[in-house]
Amino acid sequence: MSKPDRCICIHGHFYQPPRENPWTGRVEAQPSAAPFHDWNARITDECYRPNGESRILDDEDQVEAVVNNYASISFNFGPTLLAWLEAHAPMAYARILLADRDSAALFGDHGSALAQAYSHMIMPLADDRDLRTQVLWGMEDFRHRFGREPEGMWLPETAVDIPTLEEMAGAGILFTILEPGQASRFREIGQEEWQEVAEGGIDPSRPYTVHLPSGRSMALFFYDGPISRGVAFENLLDDGTVFAERLMSGFDDSRNRAQLAHIATDGESYGHHHRHGDMALAFALRRIRRDKEARTVNYGQYLELHPPDHEVEIHENTAWSCAHGIERWRSDCGCETGLNQDWNQAWREPLRKALDRLRDRLRLPFEAAGAALYHDPWLAREDYIRVILAPGKDSEDRFLAQHASAFLDEDRRSRALDLMELQHHAMLMFTSCGWFFDDLAGLEGVQILRYAGRAIQLAEHLFGDDFTEPFLVDLEPAVSNDPVNGNGRQLFEREVAPLSSR
Repeated sequence: MSKPDRCICIHGHFYQPPRENPWTGRVEAQPSAAPFHDWNARITDECYRPNGESRILDDEDQVEAVVNNYASISFNFGPTLLAWLEAHAPMAYARILLADRDSAALFGDHGSALAQAYSHMIMPLADDRDLRTQVLWGMEDFRHRFGREPEGMWLPETAVDIPTLEEMAGAGILFTILEPGQASRFREIGQEEWQEVAEGGIDPSRPYTVHLPSGRSMALFFYDGPISRGVAFENLLDDGTVFAERLMSGFDDSRNRAQLAHIATDGESYGHHHRHGDMALAFALRRIRRDKEARTVNYGQYLELHPPDHEVEIHENTAWSCAHGIERWRSDCGCETGLNQDWNQAWREPLRKALDRLRDRLRLPFEAAGAALYHDPWLAREDYIRVILAPGKDSEDRFLAQHASAFLDEDRRSRALDLMELQHHAMLMFTSCGWFFDDLAGLEGVQILRYAGRAIQLAEHLFGDDFTEPFLVDLEPAVSNDPVNGNGRQLFEREVAPLSSR
């Protein structure tokens, strides 16, 4: 009698926030990333490029093999990061795309790449229209780059609620990955009695089905929390052999069934957060394959081989990086980086409210102006990702031929496209990193204010109304921990307003 299947899957969430100046499209020098020009360039050198060509050393510390780690793991890259890599690190970008094709040959015709909600917005905090567009744009970006339909989608910060799962399932997404504590209760399919999830989280060794109010369903994988924390925070990547052994510890001999030992961390663990972490990953993967006590898979393959036989309910409005649900992105919940423990994050709530109100103020004039130019301005917005992915007159012509309600002269054409760019930036301003760190005046906070500034500039040009002053009033209660930076209004006037007046 053959032994039950034992499978290992390692997921890397590779992501950096968009850093481009919204007016120039260029990433400006970031001195904190020295000696590199900016953080994208630095992390590419430390992580994204090495994982595409990782070295395995022999006992004499000589290079024995060079491997593409991406082909042997599960991974997702943020769409805005992939756009930067395509332009600035084309060889690393090509290795990522190649890995998805190679992984399909390894894993039963299932590519290892997952899609991601487009601009790393906290999905439960998005309104219905943004929620839908984030899923559709993430999927279209994936098709454009990887040339296939995505099976799975990564949720930014694993932040989840039922409307988000409904939107994903309705778009054809088959599965996502969550933190084990995000499961509420579970039961075997066909049984009536639910079991509450214990404090340590749900059993991660099997996939689960979540049944949604619409009648749809999708699969959920809950990663192994302790091993994932070991990779991210406990120096498990110091030794590839130890890493492999720790992965194998995810199996339990008492389970007489197929088991999946799987982890999920920021992909930057493999080289940026942990120097040479890519090499530990490559060595561990080879060790697992050679020992033959388990085999590597990706989520799509495992789901085909071992469909869920249990169903699950989730804790809504939860995420992997906040102990208080999703409060890290809207309140002073106590979650911070640990680097500035005498600071507060009371600025988060007024920043969230200011951006929510700006989004809502932009909505009615967008709809009114859009109705004069488009058959359906919201449907046009959903399709505008095609122009973003292939900028230029030809792409714009195709887009307008499909969505414009009548012939557009040059002035009306420019106005129609500016409406779409307004909406583009009105979503980028909700990039989650703007709330994640310790202070409003950090790089990430300033960046989302820049996106808001660009949206405001476009709105005032298009509609003639004053959107700046109401936004600045809303920003005044958001106060930096450093008195030099002042409040949100002062920060915007100093860091953003001069850019929009050039």
